[in-house]
Amino acid sequence: MLENYLPILLFLIVGFGLGIVLFVLGYFIGPNRPNPIKGSPYECGFEAFEDARMKFDVRYYLVAILFILFDLEIAFLFPWAVALDGIGLAGFWAMMFFLAVLVAGFIYEWRKGALDWE
Repeated sequence: MLENYLPILLFLIVGFGLGIVLFVLGYFIGPNRPNPIKGSPYECGFEAFEDARMKFDVRYYLVAILFILFDLEIAFLFPWAVALDGIGLAGFWAMMFFLAVLVAGFIYEWRKGALDWE
């Protein structure tokens, strides 16, 4: 039974070994020209003028959560579409219920003004 895991072990060893070899080669072969300007903090093309721990607007997080929500929806739709013949009418209506819940959440967010950027 352990011989079934030999290809996985070899793959891991070769992967880690190749990663270490490339890292070491890049360290020794790559250019190293330190410079005070290169070492300075850089943000959006200009020097940072505020504290790094400043608060962000909650709308950034809301947009990220909405993106993840609809990204996951698409991730569930592709396998469902491929297996639709095999899962039948019950699978179709289960996905319609899933989509209805997502659309209801989207309408709620829209009515609350979460998508307005002012």
